[in-house]
Amino acid sequence: MRPEPGAGATIERARRSGLDARAVPLFAIEPVPWDVPDAAAFDGLLLTSANAVRCGGRGLEWLRALPVHAVGEATADAARGTGLTVASVGESGADALLATINPEARLLHLCGESRHVPTDARQEITPVIVYRSIALDPSPDLAEIRGAVVLIHSPRAGRRLAELVEDRATIAIAAISPAAADAVESGWEAVHIAHAPTDDALLALAQQLCKKARRG
Repeated sequence: MRPEPGAGATIERARRSGLDARAVPLFAIEPVPWDVPDAAAFDGLLLTSANAVRCGGRGLEWLRALPVHAVGEATADAARGTGLTVASVGESGADALLATINPEARLLHLCGESRHVPTDARQEITPVIVYRSIALDPSPDLAEIRGAVVLIHSPRAGRRLAELVEDRATIAIAAISPAAADAVESGWEAVHIAHAPTDDALLALAQQLCKKARRG
C-alpha cells in the first residue's frame, strides 16, 4: 500500500523471505518546489523519510555541512548516497530519535505535506516541505486483497484503505505503528502492530500472520 519506490523494495524483500507478495500503491510521490534555507541557521538536518532525500534535488547540496539525523536505515542510506553525513540513525520513530539529540539543537526537517514531528519536541524544529503524496485511483488489484495480510506503512495509507474497502472481514492488517493501526478503523479480521516502526519489523509480523493463516 506504500508508494513507489518503497513499495517495490518491500515487495522484493517479502518475496525473498518466501511470501507471495504484490504491491497495490495507494499514493504516488512527487517533488514540491522549495527554497533552501541558510544552513548556518541550523545545527542538524532531520530526515524522517527517504522520500525527502529523493525529492530534495540539488537543494541538498547546500545543506551538506549539516549532520543528518535519520529515522531508519533506508533514510540514512539515501542520505549517504547524496553525499550527506549521517550523525545518528533512529529505529523506533521520530520520538525516540529526538530523545537522543541535544534538546537545544536547531533542526531543519525536510518533509512531506503529511509528515509531522511531535509538537512537544524539545528541539527547535523548522519543517520545509519538499514532497507530497498524491492519492491514486483504486487499482483493480485492490479487489484481490480479500483473505490477505495487508501491510500499512502510514496513517494516511490506513485512512485511504479504510475509504476504499468495505468488505473487510477476511483481511488482516499489519500496521507499522499504533497510529497506522488506528487509521484503518474497524471491521477487519484482525489488526496487528509491528514491534517497531520499521519495514523489517513489519515484514516479520506479516510472516507470522501468514504462517498462522496457513496453519489455520
